[in-house]
Amino acid sequence: MFTGIIEEVGAISRKSGAELSILAELVLEGMHIGDSIAVNGACLTVTAFNERGFTAQISPETTERTTLGAARPGDAVNLERALAMGDRFGGHFVQGHVDGVGRVYSVSNQGEFSLWRFRAPDDVARYLVPKGSIAVDGISLTVVEPAGDTFGVAIIPETVNRTILGAKRPGDAVNLEADVIGKHIYHYVKAGSSGLTQDFLARHGFA
Repeated sequence: MFTGIIEEVGAISRKSGAELSILAELVLEGMHIGDSIAVNGACLTVTAFNERGFTAQISPETTERTTLGAARPGDAVNLERALAMGDRFGGHFVQGHVDGVGRVYSVSNQGEFSLWRFRAPDDVARYLVPKGSIAVDGISLTVVEPAGDTFGVAIIPETVNRTILGAKRPGDAVNLEADVIGKHIYHYVKAGSSGLTQDFLARHGFA
């Protein structure tokens, strides 16, 4: 489990088959083999590390459903270690299970903020609600004005400067993970519309 608060920007140093090696500093503190780490929002497992970075393996599912399949040496990546018990929780519940790849649609400046709009695939768009949460390349953001398959987010300069968003342009691909709570509610309500929820309540004495 992650929070969507990016700790540092690393860089891919090597990609060979299912292995991805990443240069990093801060996230190496306290690292162990088998640790989970979010790379552009995708949860990967550490298989090796040294004083300069770490290596993780990318599953076929991750290769197919995220931007990491097209990643190349030299690419910058957002990094976040898994949440530890007792840590401050500054973002939202992020599983590191990317729902789909979206694209930057537009960027416009609005005073101290910038309004970014993204185009989302159906697997993400169905869960978008105003003021709901969304992870974009692992960054916890708040949804603004969802409309069809697009949505906006207001981003402060700090977020742009401390993540890989600053290098993104319209048309660039991003990993998207919808809010896990929203996904559960959506499927619960959908099940209810088919009579499953009513049956469950009846069987347990609530209806």
